[in-house]
Amino acid sequence: MRVSYNWLKDYVDITVSPQELADRLTLAGLTVDTVEELGAGLENIVTGCILKIERHPNADKLVVCTVDVGQEEPLQIVTGATNVREGHKVPSALEGAKLAKGLQIKRSKLRGVESRGMLCSGQELGMEAKLMSAEMASGILILPDEVPVGLDAREVLGLNDFVLELDLTPNRGDALCLIGVARDVAAILKTELKVPAPKFDESGEKAEDLAKVDILDADLCRRYVARIIKGVQMGPSPMWLQNRLRAAGIRPISNIVDVTNYVMLELGQPLHAFDYNALKNHHIIVRRAQDQEKIVSLDGVERLLNPDMLAITDENGPVAVAGVMGGLDSEVTENTVDVLIEAAYFHPINIRRTSKALGLRSESSLRFEKGIDINGCRRAADRAVELIQQLAGGTIASGAVDNFPAPITEKTIQLRFARVQWVLGIDISREEIVNILERLQFRVQANAEDLLVTVPAFRPDITREIDLIEEVARLYGYNQIPDTLPFGASTQGARTADQELTWDAKRVMTTCGFQEVVTYSFVHPRVFDLMNLPADSRFRKAVRLQNPLSEEQSVMRTVLVPNLLEVLQRNHNRRAQGGAVFEVGRVFYPVEGQPLPEEVPVLAAVALGSTPKTWNQPSRPLDFFFIKGVAEQLLDTLGLVGAEFNRHQDPSFHPGRCAKIEIQGELLGVLGELHPNVVENYELPGRVMALKIDLQVLAGYPRPVKQYRSLLKFPAVERDLAVLVKQEVAVAHMLTIIQKAGGDLLRSVEIFDLYQGSQVPEGFKSVAFSMKFQAEDRTLTDQEVADKMQRIARSLSAQTGAELRK
Repeated sequence: MRVSYNWLKDYVDITVSPQELADRLTLAGLTVDTVEELGAGLENIVTGCILKIERHPNADKLVVCTVDVGQEEPLQIVTGATNVREGHKVPSALEGAKLAKGLQIKRSKLRGVESRGMLCSGQELGMEAKLMSAEMASGILILPDEVPVGLDAREVLGLNDFVLELDLTPNRGDALCLIGVARDVAAILKTELKVPAPKFDESGEKAEDLAKVDILDADLCRRYVARIIKGVQMGPSPMWLQNRLRAAGIRPISNIVDVTNYVMLELGQPLHAFDYNALKNHHIIVRRAQDQEKIVSLDGVERLLNPDMLAITDENGPVAVAGVMGGLDSEVTENTVDVLIEAAYFHPINIRRTSKALGLRSESSLRFEKGIDINGCRRAADRAVELIQQLAGGTIASGAVDNFPAPITEKTIQLRFARVQWVLGIDISREEIVNILERLQFRVQANAEDLLVTVPAFRPDITREIDLIEEVARLYGYNQIPDTLPFGASTQGARTADQELTWDAKRVMTTCGFQEVVTYSFVHPRVFDLMNLPADSRFRKAVRLQNPLSEEQSVMRTVLVPNLLEVLQRNHNRRAQGGAVFEVGRVFYPVEGQPLPEEVPVLAAVALGSTPKTWNQPSRPLDFFFIKGVAEQLLDTLGLVGAEFNRHQDPSFHPGRCAKIEIQGELLGVLGELHPNVVENYELPGRVMALKIDLQVLAGYPRPVKQYRSLLKFPAVERDLAVLVKQEVAVAHMLTIIQKAGGDLLRSVEIFDLYQGSQVPEGFKSVAFSMKFQAEDRTLTDQEVADKMQRIARSLSAQTGAELRK
């Protein structure tokens, strides 16, 4: 919100500088980001009148102007502008003048002809091109004929002003206007607020006889006021009005349109001007739009409406999108003679949704969606017709068509005196509280214990007692409330169980050489094809976004691996060889009958290239056993007991190099080498290993509490065991059998050799295990260890058919 300092002084007597005012507004909760001096750096620029224009003797594109600047003698100024004529009033920079961007004017010769100044365009005076017409932006700035010569051009163009740029919080919609800001300024400075009271002459015609307004959907339009003024003369606005609009960041258009914008900035009530004679039977109908109904808006774009949007229509169809933008067919033009002014109250949420759906945001929708003063509609309409009559002439029909189906009653809130003191922690008197609220135009009724505060309609954000306390605090001064140490019971911060699980999982993955990445939750639907997923895969049932930024991010991800493959692909395209990345994120599954999807936390990792070379281990290509080792390390660190790795078929993985992780029959994750087709789809070289684990399933199993005990003082006995077993027997199953048969004396078992070749019968494999036995209370005898070894061998033979290798 841009607030003109000079304009603000129309409503309140300001005795402080713009910067001090900005500081005091900020302390009162209306944050001022910047204070801009519009004419900063401009010097010695006056208004002049072009008396004579002659051709330049030595240049076809230059002319020589004789300009009256209010001095004893006219000045000779050479210019290349093509839009100047004799009699034009123009801003003229004299010798020694300073323009925008530090340009300084000196007496000079242009192609042999002396020039004693410069005729200025708007941009040379620091005015924004977007706030001026195309002619004004590119050529010399032409001033109104009634402007006297010799005046300071900064004053004539409103550049002797400061603009306060306010950064308002969403609840302060009342401050989106000059009166709203002035109300706070008056309260801060403890002075009087001066609100203009409209004064105008009305004709004998009654507005109710000239127009009709029907509200068919009163839940979306709670009030609609229409005023009519006939016989207007369209034209440009006077300079003072144009200057104020530009200071607020709005480009002047015409006197009628400029008045509607001026009143909106002044009172906070958006208005719209219809060409009265373009409305069929002068009948306004406020209703929900019909499905697929169309309207061409003022910007010339055809827009498709739906029943969730509110339309302003006549008997032929839509003439405006309520609260957002008017229609092209009913706009006021240079041929308009009669005008109907609309001032209405529209439902804030509906306006916000309509504006977002149409991709159309306007100054009007900004104010409607934050909530306006429903009691201010008539006042704003009256103010508009008053200014139109002053600037464009015409006769105002008496009265207004005011359709107000359900007038509101102002809220009354109980404010406890003791509660104010307790919340703010200050000793503030009852009289001061009452004074602060009354300065903000709240009506206060006091009794013995508390206050009854009536909230005006222009403050819809005040709904509770604590809101009133905040108003007291900001006017009392946050800087006057003393600092105090917090008190009360405190708790030590700690991670939740899920946070600990995620933290430990990330630590393990980074220890294993993976780098963490964070990718978008939105993906392209084609990733399901790239991952070889069949048509009936549950992962293809993704949540589609209603308003995606692009097709590249149009659905919510159901799998995380494709995002990581895109990271590898992007790195590879930038000559980064290999890589291992992981992400802990959420995938989203739609839930039948529920508006929101199910969010499941997962861990996914992919790796490409070779293992790092160390002092005792050479580098080798990544394979299935590498990613399986990462998974085992992860589960071991997280304390998960009983997980099993079994063969698995997954369309995204290599058919012979894929395993699933199960615990108590429940699927925990999948790992292995990705299918060659998937790797080819992502244009990656070599083999890619991948891992995905469902953290929600993992979190469902208790993590054992770590217990520490002293090292055993009795020696350990190590034994090796090699057996022949059929190829289809899983080694993981054999390890489980060994651990169970070895009992408490078996401290560890590891596989150290797996052989298939000419010395092993066809269809069999040789597996060798290294085992360590140790007791807590004694040194084990050879016989005890031998008995355990025989028991292990018998168990393997009975359950897997394994035979000792000789």
